[in-house]
Amino acid sequence: MEPRYRSLTASEIEQLERSGNSADDWSAVQVADPFSVSCLHGNSFDGEVRLGALQPGRVHDGDLSLREGIYNSVLANVTVGDHAAIHNVHMLSNYVVGDNVLLFNVDEMTCTADPKAVAWLEPMNENGGRRILPFSGMTIGDAYMWARYRGRKRLMERLEQMTYAVLGTAEGRYGRVGDCCVVKNTKTLHNVSVRSKADDPSRIEGCIVLSDGVVGYGCTLEHGVIAVRFLLGEHVHLEFGLRLNDTVVGDNSTLARCEVGNSIIFPAHEQHHNNSFLIAGLVMGQSNIAAGGTIGSNHNSRTADNEIAAGRGFWPGLCCSFKHSSRFASYCLLAKADYPAELDIKLPFALVNNNAAKDQLEVMPAYWWMYNMYAMDRNSKKFAKRDKRVVKAQNIEFDNLAPDTAEEMLHGMELLRGWMKASTDGTVYADGMEKGKRRTVILKAKEGLKAYEDMLVFYAMKNLESGQCPEVSGQSEKDWVNIGGQLVARADMERLIADVESGALDSWKAVHERFNALWAAYPAQRRAHAYGVLCRLAGVEKLDERLWQDYSKRFADIRNYVEEQKVESRRKDDVNPYRNMTYWDDDERAAVL
Repeated sequence: MEPRYRSLTASEIEQLERSGNSADDWSAVQVADPFSVSCLHGNSFDGEVRLGALQPGRVHDGDLSLREGIYNSVLANVTVGDHAAIHNVHMLSNYVVGDNVLLFNVDEMTCTADPKAVAWLEPMNENGGRRILPFSGMTIGDAYMWARYRGRKRLMERLEQMTYAVLGTAEGRYGRVGDCCVVKNTKTLHNVSVRSKADDPSRIEGCIVLSDGVVGYGCTLEHGVIAVRFLLGEHVHLEFGLRLNDTVVGDNSTLARCEVGNSIIFPAHEQHHNNSFLIAGLVMGQSNIAAGGTIGSNHNSRTADNEIAAGRGFWPGLCCSFKHSSRFASYCLLAKADYPAELDIKLPFALVNNNAAKDQLEVMPAYWWMYNMYAMDRNSKKFAKRDKRVVKAQNIEFDNLAPDTAEEMLHGMELLRGWMKASTDGTVYADGMEKGKRRTVILKAKEGLKAYEDMLVFYAMKNLESGQCPEVSGQSEKDWVNIGGQLVARADMERLIADVESGALDSWKAVHERFNALWAAYPAQRRAHAYGVLCRLAGVEKLDERLWQDYSKRFADIRNYVEEQKVESRRKDDVNPYRNMTYWDDDERAAVL
């Protein structure tokens, strides 16, 4: 028993019983001072119950103001922090509740005390072959590493051991509700930990049902959400009838009015329209699923073992449906269509279209750069601007021009050159982007090739810009992996995994410290990579002053192009008569827009 807690006096027990309180064993009920008997009324206490400081006062949540204390509730094996307001909680068992917490009108908050009974989560694949065991403090990168590297048997064993070490602690054996959390008008929380603190509180309200999951700091869950077996990062918003199961949702994401299951979603994902669903998918964040999207559960094998894998910036248009299994490069924009066969879109920043009239798949490389610079620039900035996380456990690369997308563009340039060289009739055909016999046509291949090169110069010079040719130290890594939003050189990731397997990294805390150290080294690695990109474009091992000046001049021209195209792509909306016809005059339009 912690020193701050004491036993109740005989007088206090007598007063509590007169106020309608009961206990199966009053000696198992401990309190902390200052303690006011008047703050408890109509409660039942079972097992070991510890209550923090309670004094006459009020706890506020917007317009709701409740008396501090515990009223008309059942508590079993519970520790409550200081100055809580717990009203009409029909069952609260096996929980540790933080300070200044408000629990109001909750049917059931229960937790399984046995760590071995914690439910496994089955993301990315419906057959359970990528299952992971969530815990409070798990990051999106942790979950992805566990789900992805299934071929490393020793790694899987070590991650499970490390997780049971966390769940086996006194803290891990109980559900947790962090400081300043609000849970009100909620039906069920079963085996759920809610991370919350004074400067980053979480809120759960409005007929919610949650089971076997972790809610990150600063999250809001409201208006009829049902979530089973889940892990939420920080500042995730779930609302309006969402149905969620066996899914990891990254930081700063919003899900509403849809169905999402058996998926891993990296940070900054938006999916909040009716009749859309995402099943058995990996979506690497900064993404948006439009209404009517049916992504998943269209199996082409005899079991439910297919997957969708999409890089950063995945954006399928209205009513898109895909066959499993399919894979998409970063920042693919897909036109509205029922895509009839499995896809492997290798070109980043591409527009993809199923041309039913010509019965052909069409892919335009670098579409964003050529035709929607405003959106491309805005997307690169808005995710960082919207990041309101106080706790930033998951490191995130927000820029759409980064080592991962740069490598995809370099590979895309090789593909385009080969396809263009093979063209005999002026039409450029691609291989290996759709299963089946029909042809894939590359639109504007020559323009896309130049756009990729300009994008690479722009990316590299943004990271290198200085008055003279820079001296860059360090190896230019060519192979990168996205671990929950953090870009890590594959060689560094392999060393991390080897150290977990050997026991050199023997806890999740140690793994997180390694990821943070890699994040601290990332700016220098990105700079070395940028320098290497310019060398590869020029076909040299080292830049001389002449090449540097050439790139500097080209960068200035590209930067002017970017600014002009941002204005031009936005101007298309401003001069569109159909967009403007709903306004009586320019004054109304200006006021609204």
